[in-house]
Amino acid sequence: MQKPLDSLIQLLDLEDLEVNLFRGVSPDSDSQRVFGGQVLGQALVAAGRTTEGLQANSLHAYFLRPGDPSTPIVYQVDRTKDGRSFTTRRVIAIQHGHAIFHLETSFHRPEAGFSHQDAMPDVPDPESLPTWHERLEPLVVDAPEDVRRWLLQPRPIDSRHVTWVNPIDPEKLPPRMLVWIRADGKLPAEQLMQQCVVAYASDMTLLDTAALPHQISWVDESYTVASLDHAMWFHHDFRADDWLLYAQESPAAAGGRGFSTGRLFTRAGELVVSVVQEGLFRRREV
Repeated sequence: MQKPLDSLIQLLDLEDLEVNLFRGVSPDSDSQRVFGGQVLGQALVAAGRTTEGLQANSLHAYFLRPGDPSTPIVYQVDRTKDGRSFTTRRVIAIQHGHAIFHLETSFHRPEAGFSHQDAMPDVPDPESLPTWHERLEPLVVDAPEDVRRWLLQPRPIDSRHVTWVNPIDPEKLPPRMLVWIRADGKLPAEQLMQQCVVAYASDMTLLDTAALPHQISWVDESYTVASLDHAMWFHHDFRADDWLLYAQESPAAAGGRGFSTGRLFTRAGELVVSVVQEGLFRRREV
């Protein structure tokens, strides 16, 4: 049986169709739409395939339409700029003749400069915390079979929550979350692959952070919850298969939208990635 991380690496290995044109697929699942982190990671792969080994320093993305998991996604890359220091790419993800996602990303050749950062929060070591499955198994004993299967399915990202909230029956909490994450296995050495996997993982809990004060359950069908836009800045090299602390908070929510920020620290305390996201929280009409 293929490990979930191997499946994720395969998912990020896009098919070259033509110059600046790539095709990606989605995993077999019961999901009604494509996971936003998948499209984000695949689009960054497409951009990276046109930059001759450079790695990204930032990206800005918009989720325009829900992705159809039963249909391949075509990624069209526009080589906006090839500069001596900075290279820029624009990527459009297309399904059924429509753009479902836009990405603007910048690549920067490494250079020396001044440095400062915020301190990493003081948290327990990841090894001292329960795994996702250890947290969930007692909670889903009486859940419907489809919910139990969805929550306990193998995951390519190992997550150890410092801030824990029951996804089925959440309590009201302040909009802050701390969670250790890492790829569940060994990744190829290329830094762009590390960035693509972290881009995938960065979309997993930011919406949850904005939902914490409002006790929105993962199985509450009275809400439509979806990523609207997503931005990332890569400050230093890192390994996505080593532990990274994902410190997240949601400063505001209004107008059916929740705004969240995230910072990823290495275990040694180096701030390597910053993330910003806005998500949709819309109550469905009965």
